[in-house]
Amino acid sequence: MIDKKWIGHELAATTLMLERGRLRAFARAIGETDPLYTDLAAARAAGHADLLVPPTFLFGAELDAGTLDCMLADLDIPIAKILHGEQSFDYHKPVCAGETVTVKSRIADIFEKKNGALEFLVKTSHIHNDNAELVAESRTVLVVRH
Repeated sequence: MIDKKWIGHELAATTLMLERGRLRAFARAIGETDPLYTDLAAARAAGHADLLVPPTFLFGAELDAGTLDCMLADLDIPIAKILHGEQSFDYHKPVCAGETVTVKSRIADIFEKKNGALEFLVKTSHIHNDNAELVAESRTVLVVRH
């Protein structure tokens, strides 16, 4: 069982440079067809400084940095036992290629269901741009099967 002492624990901050080519590749991989995510001229014509970040791309910042791997190790959760239960984003302003974002996350809740057969870990994140402006918030729920 996951020790509830971890509720409130803050993960190491993660910084990610948003590179245009990587954003285009991600947009193609998820089947995004809106040119604001792949066509620089279209993004600029719409008033953006560069390509927009595809909607779920920011989830990958902590994956790239190994932050989630460290969290699982700290909590002694084998990756083979987890399921990605839920992901949500609230965007406060557009995020574009060329920016650097910083993700700060914390474990918001840990609870169980089915007499402990399933444990749920809720992680909330705040994502800031180069100007320290809050650009997005996310919520992730991981399910641990026992």
